[in-house]
Amino acid sequence: MSTAFARALDQLGAAIARGDLPTGHADTVDGFVTRTGASRSVVREVTRVLTALGMLSAGRRVGLRVLGQEHWELLDPHVIRWRLDGPDRAVQVDELRALRRAVEPEAAAAAARAVGRDGEEPAAGAVGHRDEERVAALAGAAEAMTAAAAADDAGGFLAADRALHAAVLALSGNGMFVRLGGVIEEALRSRALHERADLPPDPHDLALHREVARAIIAGQEAQARDALAEIVDRTERPAGTDPATRL
Repeated sequence: MSTAFARALDQLGAAIARGDLPTGHADTVDGFVTRTGASRSVVREVTRVLTALGMLSAGRRVGLRVLGQEHWELLDPHVIRWRLDGPDRAVQVDELRALRRAVEPEAAAAAARAVGRDGEEPAAGAVGHRDEERVAALAGAAEAMTAAAAADDAGGFLAADRALHAAVLALSGNGMFVRLGGVIEEALRSRALHERADLPPDPHDLALHREVARAIIAGQEAQARDALAEIVDRTERPAGTDPATRL
């Protein structure tokens, strides 16, 4: 994706999400060229993407028209980011929390089942080579979170946090859960951007992430589910931060 394309896509997508280009607004490629400063070829490609996302419609007689939110692909990471950065942020935050509550604890339980059930040793051959790689990725992400926290490395901590949640979804074996990885990653990214950079990771939150990894690797469904559910629940109670900005 070229820089010019990405910039124009963000400009127009965010303008629609903010309401600067309200539902029903009619425009043209030339109008969007003027608005973004991008070339016609770039703007044409941007309008194709926004049409695929349900944010624009295109027709010979009506040109380009902005569509209402009921048409948007609300699970697309671009749309999520634009809503989080606009006046719809509080609603988007609540929706992401509800989605994470519904999906991530169950994904953690499913991941534990892929390894073995509550405290029992997995049957011989039950964990294939691919799952062994995923377990290693999960354990590595938990250790990387610990190391980044000790080094006060905010960027490294966020990267490891994303990797841990992605590993949980991957190890669940549920293809639909895996497809939600981009949604979860966008939630984590936005949360990090809206936190105070000078606040170190909460030790209990870090311990919970380590517990998720430990419980999954031990095949303990209930513990894995409970720990990840608490992680999601605790995002509503940050110290010194407006709860509406936490994910």
